[in-house]
Amino acid sequence: MFPHRFPLRFLFVMTALMIIGAVAQPRTAFSAPYESKATSALLVDVDSGTILYSKAENAPFQPAAMAKMMTMAVVFDAIRAGKIHLEDSLPVSEYAWRTGGAPSGSATMFAKLKSSIAVSDLLRGAIVQAGNDACIILAEGIAGSEGGFVDMMNRKAKELGLTGSQFTNVSGLPDPAQKVTAEDLYKIADYLIRTYPDLYKIYSEPDFTWNKIYQRNRNPLLAAGVGADGLSTGFTKESGYGLTASAVRDGHRMIVVVSGLATDKERAEEARKLLDWSNTAFETAALLRSAARRLATPASMAGTTSSVGLATRDPLDILLMRGNRDRIRARIVYTGPLLAPVEQGRQVGVVRVWVGDAQILEKPLFTTVAIAKGSMDQRALDAIQQLLIGWLPQWKL
Repeated sequence: MFPHRFPLRFLFVMTALMIIGAVAQPRTAFSAPYESKATSALLVDVDSGTILYSKAENAPFQPAAMAKMMTMAVVFDAIRAGKIHLEDSLPVSEYAWRTGGAPSGSATMFAKLKSSIAVSDLLRGAIVQAGNDACIILAEGIAGSEGGFVDMMNRKAKELGLTGSQFTNVSGLPDPAQKVTAEDLYKIADYLIRTYPDLYKIYSEPDFTWNKIYQRNRNPLLAAGVGADGLSTGFTKESGYGLTASAVRDGHRMIVVVSGLATDKERAEEARKLLDWSNTAFETAALLRSAARRLATPASMAGTTSSVGLATRDPLDILLMRGNRDRIRARIVYTGPLLAPVEQGRQVGVVRVWVGDAQILEKPLFTTVAIAKGSMDQRALDAIQQLLIGWLPQWKL
């Protein structure tokens, strides 16, 4: 059994259907007795993948400056791929200057027309100052035009599994056709944090001075003493005030998304209330402390051995609302029998965790050892056994 200090009702089943592309991400919201003022809201414990709160998380709205998170995801990808480098300098076009610079009257880093700016400064101009001109300059430097870069953003959205988002510009300037959801913003934030920890640190910088112009970071939670270290705010008349923020509290990284608030003050207060509420309402339940502990040993066919261990790659911990420990149940779903040869580390299924009727977590299961193809006699014996008595799963918990 799993090491724990409380009774669990674990239900395990097998299936002949392969689970394709399962990832360690939340699947179904955990219903919680809290009512947010936000039109859309989502609070996720990143480390365990547990959804702590959700409200209209799949309802589309205009992201405003929060669209810059997707812009940065594509820019970070380009830096990693060597398409641009931090020390490169990119030119300021008239389009970038007029659309996102001083003449636009929008958020800007005040890039000067026909000047050149280092990529490292443009990143801070886009992230810390939320400069629209910085985003357009980066987009033009990478893709040749903002339109070409937007195509890259939408391709990246599909790659990340965003289901309710469509991007039409790199800055988040108002456009009814540009839409995101709270769940999609969470996925973008999670990608930035996990994939680019060094570049993500820019989001925590409290201010940035460029060309003798000093501007503070627009994220209101950075100085609020709640452990926040990024990401982005946004406002449009249609969608109201929104915020996507990450904070590390008591060793847990949280991502909170809110939208549809009436004022910038209410936006900051609502995000902070959600983070504070999570600290008092939830506790950690360690279902599996060691990632090396096998969850199950399904049967294999035509191999040198008749079974192979399955395990998660990370400890199986969840954040659980207090008073709900006896409502936990889990299910393992995997393909079987496994046909040899089977390589070590192959994903063959998932483990899903529920609290009551709400699925709060899904993580992939991988084979713990390799199995070579067996002899002709072994393969024949396995085939006969399959024909005569079928395949029976074996569990070792």
